[in-house]
Amino acid sequence: MEIFANIPKIEFEGKNSKNPFAFKYYDADRVIMGRTMKEHLPFAMAWWHNLCANGQDMFGVGTADKSFGAIPGTMEHAKAKVDAGIEFMQKLGIEYYCFHDVDLVPECVTDINETNRRLDEISDYILEKTRGTNIKCLWGTANMFGNPRFMNGAGSTNSVDVYCFAAAQIKKALELTVKLGGRGYVFWGGREGYETLLNTDVKFEQENIASLMHMAVEYGRGIGFTGDFYIEPKPKEPMKHQYDFDAATAIGFLRQYGLDKDFKMNIEANHATLAQHTFQHELRVSAINGMLGSVDANQGDPLLGWDTDEFPCNVYDATMAMYEILKAGGLTGGFNFDSKNRRPSNTYEDMFHAFILGMDTFALGLIKAAEMIEDGRLDEFVARKYASFDSELGRKIRAHETTLTELADRAAELKAPANPGSGAQEYLEGVVNNVLFS
Repeated sequence: MEIFANIPKIEFEGKNSKNPFAFKYYDADRVIMGRTMKEHLPFAMAWWHNLCANGQDMFGVGTADKSFGAIPGTMEHAKAKVDAGIEFMQKLGIEYYCFHDVDLVPECVTDINETNRRLDEISDYILEKTRGTNIKCLWGTANMFGNPRFMNGAGSTNSVDVYCFAAAQIKKALELTVKLGGRGYVFWGGREGYETLLNTDVKFEQENIASLMHMAVEYGRGIGFTGDFYIEPKPKEPMKHQYDFDAATAIGFLRQYGLDKDFKMNIEANHATLAQHTFQHELRVSAINGMLGSVDANQGDPLLGWDTDEFPCNVYDATMAMYEILKAGGLTGGFNFDSKNRRPSNTYEDMFHAFILGMDTFALGLIKAAEMIEDGRLDEFVARKYASFDSELGRKIRAHETTLTELADRAAELKAPANPGSGAQEYLEGVVNNVLFS
């Protein structure tokens, strides 16, 4: 039985289409810079937002019916979400999904063994229902922030027993990820942080988090997981100070504890906003450190100080993000829509409109980013800006073949440096607009 019976398969109709159930820019087979749009943009459905979130917030109950014809909190409902998710992805042409463990099944709060039994049952069902399709797992993770036992963190907890439960959830989530063919495994430290230093040993907590991650890598590799592990940086919320503040902080942590060979970044646009960075900044920092892995494709609201997880509609930001991703050679992961409908957008039709919006936004961003690269003016300007380092002395500096004394002697000879040249920011922003709107 079709759950979304009134909604057709979403096809590409082009930018002039007025059909609300058609792509205007996402053309899966269109080739851009040697790869199809589908290859550039491996989109994924977030199980938690699309199949679980019903619009409930701290001020009111849910507005959307995500029961899909079953009683919430039952295994029948868990299977109904699988049926709905597969039909949803097939109608949109999306081939990937990602999940937390407790998105898939209702957690048994009194017995983790029963939760694991339910996870075995539902993962068998997912494999059965996806057999013969192109649908597969992008990445998995464990929810180690929702249950009250994680009030003081998971890896950063003060309780050995809670630490064991965190390890158990990671172990099971890794097994599920391998079973479902996942390309990655994510750590989002939702409560890995602190509210006050008065009761916190930061070094102790970070060392324990690193130990848990090392054990996860060892176990994952031991059961055949060959993908990347990811950290998803976020500066705050729910904790005031979170240890994975931004990409630079997370990369420093990974290198300090010897985890950098197995981990990359899963960058979320909205989390960049909360860290007072741009999305493209976090992508660039990850890329230049060789750790750009996957993307949570959403956007935040600069007028609001929390994680709004809106579906992306800002084409300028999507273009600048895709510019960074193309220049970095693409992602090892994909584009997960960690995005939720606004609370009044509470129909099945709204679910599809949201994904069409997000997919079209990144498709248009891809098209324009490729045009910016092919246009060449940005690269040409950057090359000219640093051209003085193509001199003999500049090459020696870059090769670490000079000394402070030699450079100071050069400064004494010059007496005063020449003007370093204009940054031409306004000109370059005009170039971007020219490409965007030509």
